[in-house]
Amino acid sequence: MTTNTHKFTFIDLFSGIGGFKMALEENGGKCLGFSEINNDAISTYCDNFDESEKKNYGDIRKIKSLPPHNLLTAGVPCQSWSIAGKNLGFNDDRGQLWNDTIFLLQQSKPDVFIFENVKGLVDPRNKEALSYILNRIRETGYYVDYHIINSYDYGVPQNRIRVYIIGFKSKMYFSKFKIPVFQGKKVNLANILQVEIAETDKKYVQKDLFSNEIMQKSMSLSSKNGFNDYFLFNDLRNGHTTVHSWDILNTTSRQKDICFILLKNRRKKTFGNFDGNPLSLANFQSIDASVSQDEVDELIELGILKAEKYLFFINSSNSANLSEHEKEIINSIKGKYINADDLKSNKELKIKRVSIINALISLEENKIIKCCEIRYDFKNTKISTGLFGVNRIFLPTSDVFPTLVASDTNDYVTLENVEK
Repeated sequence: MTTNTHKFTFIDLFSGIGGFKMALEENGGKCLGFSEINNDAISTYCDNFDESEKKNYGDIRKIKSLPPHNLLTAGVPCQSWSIAGKNLGFNDDRGQLWNDTIFLLQQSKPDVFIFENVKGLVDPRNKEALSYILNRIRETGYYVDYHIINSYDYGVPQNRIRVYIIGFKSKMYFSKFKIPVFQGKKVNLANILQVEIAETDKKYVQKDLFSNEIMQKSMSLSSKNGFNDYFLFNDLRNGHTTVHSWDILNTTSRQKDICFILLKNRRKKTFGNFDGNPLSLANFQSIDASVSQDEVDELIELGILKAEKYLFFINSSNSANLSEHEKEIINSIKGKYINADDLKSNKELKIKRVSIINALISLEENKIIKCCEIRYDFKNTKISTGLFGVNRIFLPTSDVFPTLVASDTNDYVTLENVEK
């Protein structure tokens, strides 16, 4: 399987744009083929490596066999196990792709394999799923273990924590294998961007964007001596280097105070079971009796807050002429009230892919339910989206950049440092 010019051969499943391929070829490997279904990824992979699309095996679910090879890699889709997904595990179709991967491992019997996934796979909530995966692999005749690795610890200025499931056919090689310790010098963004930082600029950020002195640590993604190396544009977090929408828009001190009431109280269990709950006008007034409906409406007009229908009264349980999704919602309710949060946390509704928002709208239009409580939340509630197209701005002194993900996240790096 190997030649004089190559130390080993490998096959690349869920190849993406070729991260595994790049690393393995730089270490003497020869790629025999890859599997990918995303057209943009396929095009990028072939352009980057001058590779023919004929080497793409396509959809893993349709692959019946693989040619002999030494090493099998797979970046199995992670959404089923990620906090960014719905945490459905094997109840998600993408979670089932683990079975297809293990089938091909059993069929092709390479000497070693490396499977990569998000850290969420080894979280306690996924304990049974991880045990299932490892046991299935062991049943195919491999010695296997998992390793949690952060790319930052290996000289890459990116905070990317992943689990690597690595297995060998040979018990001897499995026993000898150890995750190598990085011995090189760690770099920061300035090294990658080839930005020269003057000696006088190497002071850590000690003032925020509004010239207020930073006295203590507020976040931990990238900080030195308690001072952040980036600015966060977000309404759901707070700190000296956090910029909120009410800091950018023209707002009064009173409006800012009302925003902080929501920010400081929306995660309290008093107002709901989620890690971030909308508040009703009565909830606001329980904290500050002077908050008025007009003041809340003004913040909605500014685009800082939004109104959400939160609690519904069931007028009728008549299920005639209801859609399947509407029936699922009505049948999941005990009592006379529907709480939107309860529906969002209902696993059965997630598995059945019930469109909760659309179903509630339809039920209300048909007078099956009636809204009896409005609550208010920040308009920008998706953390990774940021504000006005900006999520975070990193300084060149930063040691680490966040994980690169396929989303609407917009992170930037400034080429100028912020001086004291």
